[in-house]
Amino acid sequence: MSKINILVVEDESIVAKDIQNSLKKLGYSVMGTTPSGEQALKLMEETQPDIVLMDIMLKGSISGIEAAAQIKKKYDIPVIYLTAYADENTLNKAKVTEPHGYIIKPFKEVDLHTAIEVAIYKHGKEKEVKKERDMLYSLVEGKEERGVVFVKSNSKMVKIRTKEIYFVEALKDYVIINTGNARYTVLSTMKNIEEKLSKLDFIRVHRSFIVLIDKIVAIDHNVLIMEDDKKEIPIGGSYKEELVGRLNML
Repeated sequence: MSKINILVVEDESIVAKDIQNSLKKLGYSVMGTTPSGEQALKLMEETQPDIVLMDIMLKGSISGIEAAAQIKKKYDIPVIYLTAYADENTLNKAKVTEPHGYIIKPFKEVDLHTAIEVAIYKHGKEKEVKKERDMLYSLVEGKEERGVVFVKSNSKMVKIRTKEIYFVEALKDYVIINTGNARYTVLSTMKNIEEKLSKLDFIRVHRSFIVLIDKIVAIDHNVLIMEDDKKEIPIGGSYKEELVGRLNML
């Protein structure tokens, strides 16, 4: 496994030197150390580290929090804050930047090692989830003519033809995509799924249901009857008008 490359941003030279020595002893590669947020932003482009250790209380025109926010936005790499003490207001500002950890000074090498390894692991998992989510959401964008979507099933992405989907059902933090012979659980929200599938012949008929219009065979009062007796789906009052507008009524 290749070494983890780290940039250290610390304005106390003795502390910075101690951190650098500890990181090297732990087997990490120190790409550089700097006492200022301004210089940290310049070094990011030159060193391209895997993670940044950032002192919250930096001197200069750019604070550690401001530098961390810019790094997160531009480079999407984890930042761990170093702090000896910070007031409540400063900590609240720091939390907004969504750091991957805090190390309280003075610290032990084991604290440094643990924080870095957890941050790298967490960031890796976040990237995996984002990649899977983006694949899911790209399923429809630009692919309407193909009439297919992709969902994750047993650690692989499975292609589903949209004409095979009967309905999508909300289940807490997940949605269930129901086809004629299978069910796929997807980590998403109904709002996001609705935004993608509304470009096709799908319509939301209830806060918990999205259906393919072609699969509706009858409407009995406030209930949809789906093709092949797959399910009777309730029609929410706030969705009824749009549903009627989408159907070819005689």
